[in-house]
Amino acid sequence: MVINKELLQLRKKIADKRPDFVRQESWRYKKLATNWRKPKGKDNKMRKQVSGVPALVKVGYKGPRKSRGLHPSGYNDILIFNTNDLTRIDPKIDAIRIAHGVGYKKRLDILNEATKLKIKVLNPGKIEKVEKAEKPKKEVEKVEKAEKPKKEVEKVEKAEKPKKEVEKVEKAGAKPKKEVEKVEKAGAKPKKEVEKVEKAGAKPKKEGKGKSIGKKVSKS
Repeated sequence: MVINKELLQLRKKIADKRPDFVRQESWRYKKLATNWRKPKGKDNKMRKQVSGVPALVKVGYKGPRKSRGLHPSGYNDILIFNTNDLTRIDPKIDAIRIAHGVGYKKRLDILNEATKLKIKVLNPGKIEKVEKAEKPKKEVEKVEKAEKPKKEVEKVEKAEKPKKEVEKVEKAGAKPKKEVEKVEKAGAKPKKEVEKVEKAGAKPKKEGKGKSIGKKVSKS
């Protein structure tokens, strides 16, 4: 919102007629900036105002007295150092500028008090941006609080681990079955040995038959 538009227009009208004040010979040497410096040389032509040289800064180039010190928004620019200075501020025509040397804590107090009194602050700085950026953090905390049941579910799943251990135990209990089978197989081997023994026991019969067959018959 812009106020005192008439004063701002009058100030602009006079400022358009005002020449650009430049440093002497800044157009000649690159090492010299164009910002204004007062010429002080003994034989300085610019100081003597020889024709053809740029104009000097003089009182006659001033703007209207009523428009001096106005911010481009039309408010009076007033420097503030603490919250007590806000008591002399008129929110309708004045805007505050917090001094450079004010610390972070006092700056927050001034901003909070200014918002209550509805006073325009010309240099709120990064504090306002930081406060706006800190709002999502609270939302993140809310989300984390809402996610707590998930953690409880994980705890329940961890509590269900003994079931897996029981399954492992059952699997471990199934191993003796294999061992039993091995034992049974190992117990089956004697059967083969028994069969071998039986077969070996049958061999004498064959030998007996052969002996009876191979007996010499006495000749009469």
